[in-house]
Amino acid sequence: MSTATHRTPLTDWTVVVPVVALGALVLSWGRDLPGFAVALVSLCLAGAVLAAVHHAEVVAHRVGEPFGSLVLAVAVTIIEVALIVTLMAGGGDKTSSLARDTVFAAVMITCNGIVGVSLLVGALRNRVAVFHAEGSGAALATVATLAVLSLVLPTFTTTKPGPEFSSAQLTFAACASLALYGLFIAVQTVRHRDYFLPVDTGGSAAGPAAGGGTDGDGDHAVPPTFRAALISLGLLLIALVAVVGNAKAVSPTIERGVADAGLPHAVVGVIIALLVLAPETLAAVRAARRDRVQTSLNLAYGSAIASIGLTIPSIALATIWLSGPLLLGLGPVHMVLLALTVVVSALTIVPGRATLLQGGVHIVLLAAYLFLAVSP
Repeated sequence: MSTATHRTPLTDWTVVVPVVALGALVLSWGRDLPGFAVALVSLCLAGAVLAAVHHAEVVAHRVGEPFGSLVLAVAVTIIEVALIVTLMAGGGDKTSSLARDTVFAAVMITCNGIVGVSLLVGALRNRVAVFHAEGSGAALATVATLAVLSLVLPTFTTTKPGPEFSSAQLTFAACASLALYGLFIAVQTVRHRDYFLPVDTGGSAAGPAAGGGTDGDGDHAVPPTFRAALISLGLLLIALVAVVGNAKAVSPTIERGVADAGLPHAVVGVIIALLVLAPETLAAVRAARRDRVQTSLNLAYGSAIASIGLTIPSIALATIWLSGPLLLGLGPVHMVLLALTVVVSALTIVPGRATLLQGGVHIVLLAAYLFLAVSP
């Protein structure tokens, strides 16, 4: 990790790129962009993703795990929620299912894509990827509960026709989501913090009770100063605003491309989720390459929990001024994929170690979701 120098020159690309990407966002906001402008904004978006990962690692190195992964997950999710609400406010009835599509896409990408790639990288490096089953299992249980309460139950409730919650049901789901999210954060960062620390891979995968959690190779590098971490935190927020804002700027082009290709409108939510979750994906892969698979799982499941736990309450609050229906309930195909994801994830997490096979299974599940999103 390049944090031992404590200083980030103002001419460093990790400083310049977020500022340039934010400038591109200001210039392109609310405009119908031509093809070359879309290409430039996309380049700025990609650069902002890489810069966000770098600054997230600097902050994570300063505050330690699991706070480091929590910073990136929460920051990305808060801005993602703002993006969803903004698109729904200006999109009319055609965006009635945008929150559902984006949140479910985030769950599938994190629980299958990020987890699968991280396990593959970890297993390729050490034959077996090791992590704490206690912490990851608790996170998975929280994801499953939030997903069922917010995305499955609306399909079966009868108070209101269609895959919608009534006002009272939506209020309950929002309060339950916030309560579970807050409880998980308390357990992750205070009560059972050792369950979410990277496993010491120098020997066996010792459990938390045996003192197996460490910060891994991060302990051998000099942490950045408080000032350097604070600067990186500010640049991280700038980069994330640029990522999500530029994703919105190119979303009209994406929507036109999806419509011209004859694809379902839900594909827009998938593409937005892929763009927004790019920083977490890169950060998780880099953590797995450093034998810190637990950090990768913290990022994956933490992002899924934050995505549901913050989006549903925000959307519930936004319904006060948003017009049109709010479709939250999943269809049969997506419910099957969600159930399969939960079962496979449980079988992956319970042993506390995984091989290439488990990583490959999760990648195949993500591929099945993406394929069925394009060809339902």
